Amino acid sequence: MECYERATGETRVRACLGRGRGSYRGATGIPFFDHMLETLVRYSSLDLELEVEVLKSVDDHHVVEDVGIALGRALDSLLGDRRGVKRFGHVVVPMDEALVLAAVDLARRPYFVMRGYKPRRHEIGGLALENVPHFLRTLVHEARFTLHVVILHGENDHHVTEAVFKAVGMSLGDAMKPGTSPSTKETLL
Repeated sequence: MECYERATGETRVRACLGRGRGSYRGATGIPFFDHMLETLVRYSSLDLELEVEVLKSVDDHHVVEDVGIALGRALDSLLGDRRGVKRFGHVVVPMDEALVLAAVDLARRPYFVMRGYKPRRHEIGGLALENVPHFLRTLVHEARFTLHVVILHGENDHHVTEAVFKAVGMSLGDAMKPGTSPSTKETLL
């Protein structure tokens, strides 16, 4: 497992990440965020052990951001030079009325695009939904990969958000499978 610890005046977060069975141990104090993290690792076949201590309680933003940073840096370390992986992964995930597309490129060029995520509610289970794209953007930049997420359809904010995390997890897991890491440049930089 690769671990990364981030300590600020607001939080202390320790994320340990490894390839495995898709298990999640830990708690952020934000029930719906925990559900989404468990979904992400389950569908990517990663194991995550997470410790979060809130030192200054303001709202969910600092926890979400710091978990994104710690998880992203642990993932970057786990991926290493990216040799020996497929590199690309993509999926379209239905969840009831929701339909979400996600595509990943593990080359170490961080870029994040999310289209069509327009929640009707402000929050679910303590997670401000404005923090969903913020978490994904932070994860992408810290782990240094490209992620595109497109919500093709959806009415229920819970279904759409969960389909997003499933799709990201599945496309990430697919890109991490053994492969040739194709590149005409001979490097994934």
